[in-house]
Amino acid sequence: MIARKRESGSEAAEDASASTGFTEEERAAMKDRAHEVRSAARRKNHRGGGERALRAKIAEMSEPDRAMAERLHRLILATAPALAPTTWYGMPAYTLGGRVVCFFQPAQKFKTRYATLGFSDQAHLDDGGMWATAFALRQLTAPDEARIATLVAWAMGSGALE
Repeated sequence: MIARKRESGSEAAEDASASTGFTEEERAAMKDRAHEVRSAARRKNHRGGGERALRAKIAEMSEPDRAMAERLHRLILATAPALAPTTWYGMPAYTLGGRVVCFFQPAQKFKTRYATLGFSDQAHLDDGGMWATAFALRQLTAPDEARIATLVAWAMGSGALE
């Protein structure tokens, strides 16, 4: 009979992590989402809960993600006041009828070199047979903000993309 060496707790945890295929950041995002679903059920009758959760997530961000998230928040709500702020997988997001239309993924979330403004299939960005649904952001300039306002309006079905 062959004797096996027993793995230490940290080695077993590393093996379990490697076998799931998810990074630490992805597992954290899934935990955030589970928390968001539980919180949404509790706050169903409390207006503004999503806004508070979104603002709390923005406050946790480091620069330059925080500044971009704050500017995007103002811009998105000014462009599409029908969208409801919330969080989605721990990221600021905006919903219509409970379905995510767009979201902001800070660079620090998955340790990437740029943040992302993404749109879901609920956004009406269709442009022929192929179109972009995510946009890399390293900074926000006035022309970038104008382009984002156009995208958000188009996502809501308000006109064509120019």
